[in-house]
Amino acid sequence: MRRNIVAGNWKMNKNFSEADDLICAIQDELANVDVCDVDVIVCPPYPYLELVTDASEDSDFYVGAQNVAHFDDGAYTGEVSASMLSAMDVDYCIVGHSERRKYFHETNKDIAEKINRLIARDITPIMCVGESLEERENGNHFDVIRKQVEEGIFHLSAEDMQRCVIAYEPIWAIGTGKTASKEQAQEIHAFIRNLIVEKYSDDVAQEVSILYGGSCNPKNAKDLFSMQDIDGGLIGGASLKAEDFIQIVKSF
Repeated sequence: MRRNIVAGNWKMNKNFSEADDLICAIQDELANVDVCDVDVIVCPPYPYLELVTDASEDSDFYVGAQNVAHFDDGAYTGEVSASMLSAMDVDYCIVGHSERRKYFHETNKDIAEKINRLIARDITPIMCVGESLEERENGNHFDVIRKQVEEGIFHLSAEDMQRCVIAYEPIWAIGTGKTASKEQAQEIHAFIRNLIVEKYSDDVAQEVSILYGGSCNPKNAKDLFSMQDIDGGLIGGASLKAEDFIQIVKSF
């Protein structure tokens, strides 16, 4: 069955000392929380992966990377491969985040290639999908989401599909302080799950966790997570404060 998940995406924040302080604070906070019903994931910048994977050995959280190359290896300066992440005991990896799509022009084809490489290395992909404000206002948001899901992940076998996580992140709500209402978020989550049912089966759909990302915080997390098809959150800004992040973890 699908798992409740709270994943913290630190993005490009914190120097090394600050990252060390944050992960220690998360460890301390988690020590007092029963997390048997939720998988906690911390996704730091690349330079801090070893710091966080070392800390995870004595704590109840998993480690995720924020991106991966869509190449296996070779002369790709600045890129990081799935095999490198695997060697560092990384459990999850975010792919297709709206910031990667916007600023680095990643396509659905690129994202599909990244997912293939992660699956081959037994790393769970967290594939992000979402629409812009213009696309929503024009009524195109369902078509946008469908295309991202179908082209990004529906090439997988049913077995591999069950190993993936999808995160719905309305672009207009990321870092803006705006949040989709719980009804708006549920509508899209249900739509995504129904796409999985149509492509594979209900059994497969019930194995895939679908997260909400977009200004999720301690104040709104409980309402969002109460919805039938919302299995947790991909947390940005609120993951940079241990107390806020753990409060979201406790929202289930």
